[in-house]
Amino acid sequence: MIRVLLADDQALVRAGFRMILGAEPGIEVVGEANDGSEAVELARELVPDVVLMDVRMPVMDGIEATSRVVDGETAPRVLVLTTFDLDEYVYEALRAGASGFLLKDAPEEQLVAGIRIVADGGSLFAPAVTRRLIERFAAVQATAPPSLDELTDRELEVLRLVARGYSNAEVASTLVVSEHTVKTHVAHVLRKLDLRDRVQAVVLAYEAGVVRPGSSFDGNGQ
Repeated sequence: MIRVLLADDQALVRAGFRMILGAEPGIEVVGEANDGSEAVELARELVPDVVLMDVRMPVMDGIEATSRVVDGETAPRVLVLTTFDLDEYVYEALRAGASGFLLKDAPEEQLVAGIRIVADGGSLFAPAVTRRLIERFAAVQATAPPSLDELTDRELEVLRLVARGYSNAEVASTLVVSEHTVKTHVAHVLRKLDLRDRVQAVVLAYEAGVVRPGSSFDGNGQ
C-alpha cells in the first residue's frame, strides 16, 4: 500500500486529490496538511511514502518543506504540484530534493502513475514543460562542482544522456551496453555527486554546464 500525504493550502484541491486517489487500489491518503510547516510535522508523524506538495503555501512554502521532509534515510519521496508550468519555485523544489513535478491540471491517470513511479524510487517530470523550466532557471550556470572530476568519461557520458531525458534503455541502446551496466553507472554518478536521484542529476548537469540549454530533451526522467 502506498501511503500518501496531501499538502496544499486549498481544501478543495485536497478534497479532489483525496477523491481521485481514494478510488485507486494500492493507494491510501493518510493525512492532509494546509501549509508547509504542517506538512513537515505530519510527514514525521505519519511516515508516508509520498508527499504531494504544493509549492505556494503560507507559513512555510513547499521549497523549505521539501528540504525538511526529504532529510533522512527513511524520508518520503516528494512530488511537487504546481499551477504554473514555468515556476521558479518548482525549480528550487527540485534542487531541494523533490523527485519530480506535475501540473495540477494533469490528467488523473498521470497523477496516479506519477505517485506510483515516485513511490517505486523513480523520478518524474512533466514532459511538456521540463525543458523550458530547466532552460529558463539554469540560464545562469554555476561553476562545475569539484566532484564532477571524480566521474569517469563513461559516467559523464551517462550523465549527459540522463540530463537529456534518456531512459535507461535508451542510454543502453545509445552506448551499446546492457541496461544493468547503465543502472550501475547511474548509481555511481549519484553516489559520487552526492545526489538523491535522477532529478537532482538533471538539475546539476544543466547548472554545471555538462548539458547546455537547447540540447535534445524529451522530458521523461525515468
